[in-house]
Amino acid sequence: MNRYNRDADDYYVNVNLNTEMELPNNRDTVLHFFEQMRKGFPELRNFQSRENGDLVLESDKDEDAYRSVAIEGRRLASGCTNPESSAEAYRQHELLLDLAPPLLSISLLDCEALDVTFGFDFTYDGNHDEVVAEALGVGSAFEGLIETPRMKKVVNFEPSLTVALDESCQLQARLSIETRTSTYQVRTGDFADDQISLYLTIRQYWGNGPELTFLDSFRRQRELGEEILERSILPRVVRPLAQIIASR
Repeated sequence: MNRYNRDADDYYVNVNLNTEMELPNNRDTVLHFFEQMRKGFPELRNFQSRENGDLVLESDKDEDAYRSVAIEGRRLASGCTNPESSAEAYRQHELLLDLAPPLLSISLLDCEALDVTFGFDFTYDGNHDEVVAEALGVGSAFEGLIETPRMKKVVNFEPSLTVALDESCQLQARLSIETRTSTYQVRTGDFADDQISLYLTIRQYWGNGPELTFLDSFRRQRELGEEILERSILPRVVRPLAQIIASR
């Protein structure tokens, strides 16, 4: 088992290559690109052309481990959920970033940003916002609001923080938590069995950015992401959240 799967119900590593221009969508180009991805990962065998124009190649969604590749309007996306190892996810993303420049005519000049996202999902059928507030705390500035006698229940708490990792602010790390509890559910006590999602995204903006290939940038970004996960996110966010959910 991947060590990142131990505390969450689902773990995933996603890559998004965001472009300034529209990506090609003609039949021969798209099918050739997807065929090359399928050669590397034969489980990618379900092809869809969605109503919004997105073109998607994916594995069987009923399996615990799941892969997908999508060509959207101005974004090339690669997702890997519950991989046996991080190396298995990285291998898919590296193939995609190696094939994209020659097969989809994506150049460094055309790139807006490259995102590497580490995600964790926690299934919980109670008040998501209350659990997040309890696990992480709200900070001294907001404690007075939580402690006021008139406070009944937390109905929205989705902390998010973005920091620059270089002097130019072109390389950034963003931690965000997404809850899925509605005010109606809090009021009635009728909660859905839904997921709390935690995302750590390492984003490299291009423009006047690095003199790196997509592959080199991806490798640097994933190393930074793993370092931040190990030093801060796992011990201070992921595990406390998992422990609070398990205690409910």
